[in-house]
Formats: sequence, structure tokens, C-alpha cells
Amino acid sequence: MRKVLRILVALVGIGIGCGIVAWVLYSFKCPGYDYVLRYTTIPAVMAALYVIIGISSGIIFFILSPKIIDGINGFFQKLERRLTEMPALDILFGVIGIMIGMVFAFLLSLILRTIDVPVLPEVITFLLYVICGYYGGHIGISRRAELMDGYSRRGHIAKGIVAGNARPKVLDTSVIIDGRIYDICKTGFLEGNIVVPAFVLKELRHIADSSDAMKRSRGRRGLDILHSMQRELDSRVVVEDKDYDEIDEVDLKLLRLAVDLGGILVTNDYNLNKVAAVQNMPVLNINDLANAVRSVLLPGEELPLAIVREGKESGQGVGYLPDGTMVIVENARRHIGETLDIVVTSALQTSAGRLVFAKLRN
Repeated sequence: MRKVLRILVALVGIGIGCGIVAWVLYSFKCPGYDYVLRYTTIPAVMAALYVIIGISSGIIFFILSPKIIDGINGFFQKLERRLTEMPALDILFGVIGIMIGMVFAFLLSLILRTIDVPVLPEVITFLLYVICGYYGGHIGISRRAELMDGYSRRGHIAKGIVAGNARPKVLDTSVIIDGRIYDICKTGFLEGNIVVPAFVLKELRHIADSSDAMKRSRGRRGLDILHSMQRELDSRVVVEDKDYDEIDEVDLKLLRLAVDLGGILVTNDYNLNKVAAVQNMPVLNINDLANAVRSVLLPGEELPLAIVREGKESGQGVGYLPDGTMVIVENARRHIGETLDIVVTSALQTSAGRLVFAKLRN
């Protein structure tokens, strides 16, 4: 098979050599080059030119054929790999950009036809098509998010990144696994489209396929939550294919995507919340929301509480309110398993949750 390919490359080389001869003879057919035409119009001379240059070109291409074949194979393998990894929307916008670039190059080439200089118009036209096609594709891919954002703002697509005037909400892995985002979206408190990045889906699949039973359960729960959101919320849930190959960490990709989409990051990750705050990025923390809607317990307030386990410090007992808030009760260790009346002494509020401190009423 490789020998056949080498012969084909040599034949292509012969064709290129003959084509160069024909192109040169055609290009020199203009005033001022009569001394060239005087000899090249003789049939024997023209035939000799075609044979000599064609065979020479074929021999050169045959010698270089191994490198040419390997180079072409490597190029197409790299292209196939790149297209496989590239999101479908990037390919679509890249093709549209190339087509627009080609049209622009064609319009510019019409002006070059007025130049009465051999060879120059053809060379410049070729370069125009290459440059305009390249930059058209590059701009189409790199500006795809902005183009979609502007288009969706005019209401031309149903599944855009922005819904109305509300900013899109970009979900991270922790908030999907947590599951409360599904109930919040159903209540209607969270406006705008819900953006789930493809790299977050990939991370969820890895967690769902983990050998650790706990991680596997959490990953599958996250995928089930997403499926329910897509079914119940319909077009509000948008899977964003954009990725950043130059960035390894998922958290940094999330921050970059939220900036590019002009969206708001939704997370339960305490560290990611802090990093986003340092960069002056808007963040919605589900734990902050949960803490905000919990009933307020004031110092001195009395309530019954079941003591379920011992605390870290000596004599402490621990119980939980109906909303999951941990309550640490002094001198309640010996009452584990009992329901006692307690008095709230203080509370500590953080993004990670809320702690309530209390003592026995008696």
C-alpha cells in the first residue's frame, strides 16, 4: 500500500510540474515578454519543457514521498483528534467564520484583477484566501460565546445562555450533588437559564464510575438530579460545551466560564466561594441561602431537643434542629438518647453552616 501511495505522490508531482510550466507560459503572455514567447511557442521546445520539468518534479516528489505521506497522515490524525475533542458548536461557528472569510477574500480579489502585472495578482489572491479563511474560522470559534449571547438576547433562539434580562447561573459539581438546587429552581426563586458545563458533567461521570461506594453513590445522585432538572425545567437547563484545554483545574474553568458568559457561579464549595470573592465575581452559595431562610434563634429562647451523640469537648452533647442545624449543649453528655428542654446561649454563622450553642434549662 505504501508503494502505491509513493507512485501516486510521484504522479501528483509530475502533474504539478506540468501545471507550473503551463501557468508560467500563460502568465508571461503579456506585452514586454515577446522574447520569451518567441522560443516557448515552438512545439518541440514546449514539449521538452513539459517532459523535463514534469519528470524532474515527479522524481523529487517520489524521493520525498515517505515524508510527505507521513506528514499528511499525521496532519489528518491530528485534525481528526482535534475535531473529536472540539464541541459541535465550535465546529459550526468555525465553518461559518471560514465561509465569511472566503467571501471577503473573493471581494478583495476582484480589485486585484485590475493589476496588469504577471503572477502578482494570483499570488496575492491565494494569500488573501488563506489569511481570510484562517482568521474567519479563528474569530468564529473564539467569539462563539459572545455571538450566541448577543443573538439570544434578541430572542432568536429558545435555548440560549441568557434568558430575558436574567444572568445565567453556572453550576459546579458540589451544588449538583447536593440536590437542593433542583428544589430551589422549581420554586421559581432562581431566574435565568441554568448552565451546566460539559467538563462538570465529565467530572460527575468519573465520580459515578468511582470504585469507592460513597463517591459512586454521590455521582449517581448528581446525574439523577440533573436528569430531573432537564425533565422538569425544560429549556432552562443548558449544557455548555465550551472547554478550556489550557486549564487543568475544574474550579478555574468554572470561574473562566462564568466570566465569559457574564453569569453567576452557584456553588457549595467554601474554597471556590472564597476564590470567586477575591476576584470580585458574583457567587450564589446554597448554604448561605439555607442559613438565610432558617428560623432565627435568639439567646434565651427555649426549645426541646433530642441529644443524639456526645460532643468534642468534655460533657458536651449534640442534637439537631429539624432544618439540620447542629446544636451543642453543655453538660448534656450523660443525657444521650433523651429529649431535654434547652436554652439558647449563642449562635455562630458561616458559609459552611450554622452552629447553635445552648445549655440545659434546669
